[in-house]
Amino acid sequence: MKNKRLIFAVSAVVLVLIASFFLQEKKTETVQIEKKKVGVLQFVSHPALDEIYKGVKQGLADEGYTEDKIEILFQNGQADQSKLTTMSQQLVQKKSDVLIGIATPAAQSLATTTSEIPIVLGAVTDPVGANLVADNEAPGGNITGVSDKSPVNAQMALAKQLLPTAKTVGILYSSAEDNSKYQVAEAEEAAKKQGFMTKKMAVPSSNEIAQTVQVMSQEVDFIYIPLDNTIANAMQTVVSEANKSNKPIITSVDTMVQQGGLATVGINQFDLGVQAGKMAADILSGKSEPATTPIYTFTEGDTIINTTQAEKLGITIPEELKNSAKLVTTEE
Repeated sequence: MKNKRLIFAVSAVVLVLIASFFLQEKKTETVQIEKKKVGVLQFVSHPALDEIYKGVKQGLADEGYTEDKIEILFQNGQADQSKLTTMSQQLVQKKSDVLIGIATPAAQSLATTTSEIPIVLGAVTDPVGANLVADNEAPGGNITGVSDKSPVNAQMALAKQLLPTAKTVGILYSSAEDNSKYQVAEAEEAAKKQGFMTKKMAVPSSNEIAQTVQVMSQEVDFIYIPLDNTIANAMQTVVSEANKSNKPIITSVDTMVQQGGLATVGINQFDLGVQAGKMAADILSGKSEPATTPIYTFTEGDTIINTTQAEKLGITIPEELKNSAKLVTTEE
């Protein structure tokens, strides 16, 4: 009789343990199911876009979406259109709750792949011109996000301050990027306001950049680079070739100054990413919808000057700029 009671008691304990195990497994499954998925597609690796991605993660975390609470599905197309297409399809197939496209080609690829999943633009200069939204104030579809439109007029005015004797500016850009073509027209107009003549030179791919800069350096007083991922990805090559002819480079991105550009008035790339991350968080939490969320555009930028490059080129930085600008050195 005692043995039967003992067997019964042991069996009961075993059953309780088994039930607890399955309940715990079920609880774990429930937690995993509740995790939101954030699909991020980055066009290519270079410091500016890498900073935006870091900012995206920070912006999500600031709104409570830390990496232990969401699953970030990150893909990098490495400037290959076929990869962007495949990766976009993968992010959609994995049922991302929100998608973030870092740079125009990545955003365009995502937009072509889905019209249902919300998409946040992580730095697209001209969302309307890129056929991503109907209107910046009222996007009207499944896309909203951040514009990285830079203050071109301020950049050309800064060039005039630093290079008072310069007469001709060479605008270097990629012919393959819609993003750049829009900015070239703006740069030409801004340059004329400062009394500069302009010379445009487009490169079809990174293979032609070195030769193009060599030719351009013989025909201009300084080089201007708009927001262009192809050129940014080859910034070291551009700087190397320009330095051979002592040609200063005015950039549109802060990180490109640290790579050897002379100066810019630019938007902090990390801050761009933070804003995109926060907008994605609002969509995840149901606080906003892409169709009615205006494109966010920064209204101010920081003046950044590379003192290493200024000294190398024999350029004197005016005292008023020394006192107001952020002074950096070239990162080796």
